[in-house]
Amino acid sequence: MTRTQSASRAVQALLIVALLALLGLLVATTRAHLEERGIRSGFDFLLEPAGFSLGESVLPFEPSDTTLRAFVAGLLNTLRVALPGAALALGLGILLGFGRLADNPLVRGLAGTAVNAIRNVPLLLHLLAWYFILTDLLPAADAPLQLAPGVFLSKSGLALPWWGDSGFEIPEPAGFGIDGGASLTPEYLALLFGLAIYGAAYIAETLRGAVLALPAGQRTAALALGMTPRQTFLLVQLPQAWRAALPPTTSQLLNLFKNSSLAVAIGYPDLMAVAGTSLNQSGRAIECLSIVIAVYLLLSLLAAAVSHRLEKRSLRGGPA
Repeated sequence: MTRTQSASRAVQALLIVALLALLGLLVATTRAHLEERGIRSGFDFLLEPAGFSLGESVLPFEPSDTTLRAFVAGLLNTLRVALPGAALALGLGILLGFGRLADNPLVRGLAGTAVNAIRNVPLLLHLLAWYFILTDLLPAADAPLQLAPGVFLSKSGLALPWWGDSGFEIPEPAGFGIDGGASLTPEYLALLFGLAIYGAAYIAETLRGAVLALPAGQRTAALALGMTPRQTFLLVQLPQAWRAALPPTTSQLLNLFKNSSLAVAIGYPDLMAVAGTSLNQSGRAIECLSIVIAVYLLLSLLAAAVSHRLEKRSLRGGPA
């Protein structure tokens, strides 16, 4: 080990010790101020009954369950909308990016107009607009729109065929609602559509910039070999552009996860909504916010690790 490397490691060690000392001082000072004001602190409230219910939850939840279970249910609700939203945003982003680079001026113009319109409207307005469309403009549940056999859309949400207690169930209109199958609420659909479409617009611009950065001769050569513009984009340009677009695309998908916290505006019980309700119930503001910060930090680190691994594999020439 050289003298420079040794000095660098010593400086890093000192910085870590200083940060730990600063963190310890912050914790001790905060605890002292809380005790001085008679404010309870600690994470023991997680084992107490939550005292509130959730409008919808992947994990069965009752008000008598613990607050910890409520946080787990909120996290699962967040992942339930963020994971398919990320996949949908990526697919739509690739389509819009292809449209932005199309030879047809009409397709290129429509894709550009859509991307610019989506990006220039705040995400919260997207969510509220979708919520208004799903809850006010659609027909009531007793007269739903049939999108496909067994698929119905109404103010009550989207009904889909799904496995139930009696096997595979197909939804059917019955009385004032729809019986059988699975149902996706308007709150969930509004959040899913809003996040996916908003994220897709930014991913499309990221991919467009990465493709335009490639040498123009590659596209010309692919077209000269008889490839269609679609084949050229998917088989020649996109695999190469993906290496440059991967880090910013990962950042956009991570933004989608964090933007799901806006779900509270339309009444979807995600992690942030559960944290806010728990804060009001228990008064443990620092603890509730610490849990939220820790969860999003963990998601960020996992996304960064996956992105780094995919980037290394693409640089080695392997499949991304």
